[in-house]
Amino acid sequence: MGKNPCPIHQICVPQLITALQSTSSYQKAWQRFRRNKPAFAGLGFIVLAAGIAVFGYLLAPDDAPDANTQMVELALQEPGFRAELLPVFLARDPEKAGWFSGILFGKESAVRLIPIQAGTLQLRADSVYFQRVGAKNKVESTHLVTLFSSLRDSIQKTGDTFVFTNASGQQQRLERAALLRQFQNNTVVEQRTFWLGADKYGRCILSRLLLGFRISLLVGGIAVLISLTIGLFIGALGGYFGGRVDDAVMLLVNTVWSIPTLLLVFAIVLALGRGIGIIFLAVGLTMWVDVARVVRGQVLALRDLPFVEAAQSMGFSAGRIIFRHILPNLMGPVLVVAAGNFATAVLVESGLSYLGFGVQPPAPSWGTMLNENYGYALGGKPLLAIAPALAIAAMVLAFNLVGNGLRDALDVRSES
Repeated sequence: MGKNPCPIHQICVPQLITALQSTSSYQKAWQRFRRNKPAFAGLGFIVLAAGIAVFGYLLAPDDAPDANTQMVELALQEPGFRAELLPVFLARDPEKAGWFSGILFGKESAVRLIPIQAGTLQLRADSVYFQRVGAKNKVESTHLVTLFSSLRDSIQKTGDTFVFTNASGQQQRLERAALLRQFQNNTVVEQRTFWLGADKYGRCILSRLLLGFRISLLVGGIAVLISLTIGLFIGALGGYFGGRVDDAVMLLVNTVWSIPTLLLVFAIVLALGRGIGIIFLAVGLTMWVDVARVVRGQVLALRDLPFVEAAQSMGFSAGRIIFRHILPNLMGPVLVVAAGNFATAVLVESGLSYLGFGVQPPAPSWGTMLNENYGYALGGKPLLAIAPALAIAAMVLAFNLVGNGLRDALDVRSES
């Protein structure tokens, strides 16, 4: 028997060199990617977009679900408009949402916001009088208590105390003197700035634009995950086994490839119905073809290499060889395709929403916002349409830049 060239208690030099080369190859790829300034900037934008998507409700001026607080009095206001909003409690209490639930879904408001003209708020006896924005010489009023608590029935006044039943069915007592102090301290009226203006329903454009990041990234991420799952399986199956299996795989791939993407998405949406869940599935089922073609070609090139033949000679199953030995060696090309597919998914989702087949209102999809406001682009308010259009373009550009950067960084021929 020959002497073991690499005893278990010693460091095997060839294996060490291989490990160092493997590690340094990833480090070199990362260094090449960092030197690619456009790609690195695209990655930075994607990281920023992910942060906005997660904490959108904390960043948005309007933290109501879907940023759908409608104030028609403020419709089509210019960017930078500052409004005074009088909060009047509703006759019902919203479901209490925790901090985590508020981040995910927003917080349902317990008040109705009334845009009022500056300087028109007055207190007479126990009622508050005001004029709405846009209302000429029309004065409205509400009871002082409604600015501080919800009401289920009429208010009874006992001396200097208001007694009533609130929306929760509990009897509540409020001292008039305490309410007057809060009112006179000017803490009742809420000041809100509409940095990008308001749409035709009086909703904050900035808030809806920020929440649109979540929908775009969510649709893109899940669609890419679906496409990778299907494409990796089918492409690896055809490339590894070849023969009739490969012929059947290529027939399926070429058949799906021949159908225009939007036409196939329309067919899936019309067959299964509209909704954000269907959009995930529809977009994902149209993009797996790109992944399958790339994976098949890479597997065809790898299956005849010595490490695959060695695994076959050791009796490993086809599944183990494919998923543990072949697929890890082609993650580079797959990541490049995934980045391109992510950009395509964002574009397809926006197009579907623009045409009314995607995410349904009032969800703040960029495509829906573009559909609702494109008519105003030629009417002197271009920002209503430009803002979501720029967001779509920036997101698609970022993923394309990252895809190009990954392609160059993972290309061993680009090593210097």
